[in-house]
Amino acid sequence: MVTLRTLLRHRGQLVDHRSPHVQHMQKALLQMNVQLSQAVTDVTGQTGQAILRAIAAGERDPQKLAALRDRNCKKGEAEIAKALAGTWREEYLFMLKQSLELYDFYTRQIEACDAEIARMYELTRPDWEAGELQPLSQRKRSSHSKNAPPNQEEVRAHLKRISGVDLSVVDGFGVSVAQMVIMECETDMSKFPSEKHFSSWLPKVAPKHEISGGRVLKNKTLKTKNHAGQAFRMAAQSVKKSDCVFGALYRRLRGRLDKAQATVATAHMIARLVYRMLKYKVEYETINVEEYEAKYKEQQIKYMRKKAAKLGFQLVPV
Repeated sequence: MVTLRTLLRHRGQLVDHRSPHVQHMQKALLQMNVQLSQAVTDVTGQTGQAILRAIAAGERDPQKLAALRDRNCKKGEAEIAKALAGTWREEYLFMLKQSLELYDFYTRQIEACDAEIARMYELTRPDWEAGELQPLSQRKRSSHSKNAPPNQEEVRAHLKRISGVDLSVVDGFGVSVAQMVIMECETDMSKFPSEKHFSSWLPKVAPKHEISGGRVLKNKTLKTKNHAGQAFRMAAQSVKKSDCVFGALYRRLRGRLDKAQATVATAHMIARLVYRMLKYKVEYETINVEEYEAKYKEQQIKYMRKKAAKLGFQLVPV
């Protein structure tokens, strides 16, 4: 587990080192008034990479460059060719070539790291049977993250074999986030007596109360770069607009809190769920958003009736 955690952290650093070179390529193109980013969604995609490598090889004709577009590209050849009509200056072409070479170098290093991670997964002692994996939702199947690990189904099987549950099906999670959570938090939840202790251990997922004389002086979250807490906040960020319980919770909290507080509160709810999954080895079962909203409404009515009775009033429905 320690070896895998070290390799995954190293892989994350390689991805971070590769990202600036993508920005350098885009900057070099913009300096030459080549608006490739306006024609394709991602310059690291198939169309973008084909055009960039042709430019680095010496091709300057916009029509020939546009003909390299992938058949699935939304923009047509004429529109792409129009975006590629720039001024080809030698100094910026040199910058573009070097940035592309550095991007390729880090890509090769990430692929080598992925191979080593896959080898270490095979050597990991199986604690549980992987069994049949639950199919991912359509939204997760349609996700095309450039930094996601290859052979995600194999990674899912390894993670379930290690932890006993499939965290990748949790709303807001994916294979990458599930992998980070399991490696950073491990699977033995006996060291945390309750979900409150687990959430408190995760920085920037639970608030830190500074209490003196029975009064809360400050209510804030700790500032740290802990990877586990970051994974839960990433999950909370990804469900903001989702049609799931966590998304409904975030939007409800956002009505009275700022973005950071709503994100932390949502991450806290996801962390409590993951704790129960890992401790009791139960699979994730989502509930309908309408059921969640109805349950929340029922809780609010019960609270208001109790509050009204305490003040000597009676709550009467209209």
